[in-house]
Amino acid sequence: MTVLVAYVPTPEGNAAFTAAVGEAGRRQEPLVVLNTPREGAPVSAAVASDATVEALVQRATAAGVDVEVRQDPHAGELADEVVRVAETVDASVIVIGLRRRSPVGKLIMGSAAQRILLDADRPVLAVKP
Repeated sequence: MTVLVAYVPTPEGNAAFTAAVGEAGRRQEPLVVLNTPREGAPVSAAVASDATVEALVQRATAAGVDVEVRQDPHAGELADEVVRVAETVDASVIVIGLRRRSPVGKLIMGSAAQRILLDADRPVLAVKP
């Protein structure tokens, strides 16, 4: 089993990564960091830079956690990709970061976090910065 964290280089993503490293350490499981851009997007703010990825790997390693970073592009909805990867790596828990959104914003735009919480067949740890 493994701990899966959906990571974006934001305060929410950093909070999720920190929580995931803690979970992986407590569970004595490896950590998979999913940082995936949308397929065909010319530029994506969701993709972590090489320096950021290196810093994440160093933080996890310093905590005694084995880490793998996946940055393959995805097609379709991000929530579907997170759930698919969780099944592929047999994740014991999915860790996601939450940001504050108004009820109207959720209604109009939907919420990837909400979809993950509803669609995942395993525990989801949702954290805020």
